[in-house]
Amino acid sequence: MSIHLSPLQRWRLVLGEAAEGVVPGGLVGEAAGMDAALAWLYSREKGFVGRDVRERTGGLGPSQLAVPDWIEQIHRLFPAECIERLERDAVERYEISDVVTHPEVLRRVEPNEPLLRAVLRTKHLMNPEVLVLARKLVAKVFQQLMEKMRPQVREAFAGLINRHRRSRFAVARNFDFRATLRQNLSHYDVKSRRVLIERALFFARTQRHAEKWQVILLVDQSGSMVSSVIHSAVTAACLWSIPGIQPHLVAFDTQVVDLTADVTEPVELLMKVQLGGGTNIGQAVAYGAQLVDAPRRAVVVLISDFYEGGSSVQLLHEVRGLVAQGSIVLGLAALDAEAKPDYNRDMARKLVELGAHVGAMTPGELAQFIADKVKGR
Repeated sequence: MSIHLSPLQRWRLVLGEAAEGVVPGGLVGEAAGMDAALAWLYSREKGFVGRDVRERTGGLGPSQLAVPDWIEQIHRLFPAECIERLERDAVERYEISDVVTHPEVLRRVEPNEPLLRAVLRTKHLMNPEVLVLARKLVAKVFQQLMEKMRPQVREAFAGLINRHRRSRFAVARNFDFRATLRQNLSHYDVKSRRVLIERALFFARTQRHAEKWQVILLVDQSGSMVSSVIHSAVTAACLWSIPGIQPHLVAFDTQVVDLTADVTEPVELLMKVQLGGGTNIGQAVAYGAQLVDAPRRAVVVLISDFYEGGSSVQLLHEVRGLVAQGSIVLGLAALDAEAKPDYNRDMARKLVELGAHVGAMTPGELAQFIADKVKGR
């Protein structure tokens, strides 16, 4: 995401509160958020005169529990080169050990996804002791996400109901109401005017034994896509256990890293992710195209904000080739619980014109999309 600032706004952020009157009407929106994040850190300078930091930042004061929120905020508002400087200043210049070196941050807080995102963004600055705790947190949060997502994925890929066969397994969604009623009419109780169910009947489900489908997840690991990186890893792990589905997980920035071998080892996988850097989407799609064995049984999912740092011509060429050979191409500007993307709409439009599907989905919606495509061919 790129935030456009006027020259006056930039000078206001550089000079701080001392230049309060430079911008008519003051800073608002994202610019105000950037100012608050800078004040949280640089108000620690000796001789700083101004309002209380906690008052300015709406609760992002210098406490242990606020540090992950601050990390989340700077990654949302600032470009990669600024983020690195802010993180290093926090650790080295102001010795805010809570950011990456204080074990109590990871011992005391409740494992959650925002904290996981903060860990992934700063793991390169952690000392060995904190890394041990960070790995435990990664495992806990990943397991929480797996437990939430696994039923959705299995439900999406469940076999079709076979109304000509019975099942001995009592599953509510397979309940045959009409047949059960007919079977038990002889047990109708006149006084209570109720049918006593002696035997409930359930439909069986057809299991598909078709040839394997490939699901190739290409995940942009730029800083703004961290939530999508996490949910892509969880989705790949869930798909791994689905019969007939062969998942691939590939992360990219200016380089391409195939993480498929680590899909069943979530901690190792996420700790290998290197957030930030440039973006070469076309190169990643070219790699994904090389993985395709049977084009008409392949779903290539490109998870990116579509801001191409490499060759747009190559990206469009690769997508055109995949669509032409019969593969399903799905571009996701976001893959997370909220599915609220910020992306290059012009590039997204061009991908749609080539025959790709483009949108934003939750992991459950992605599983349903893939299942529908598999069942439809």
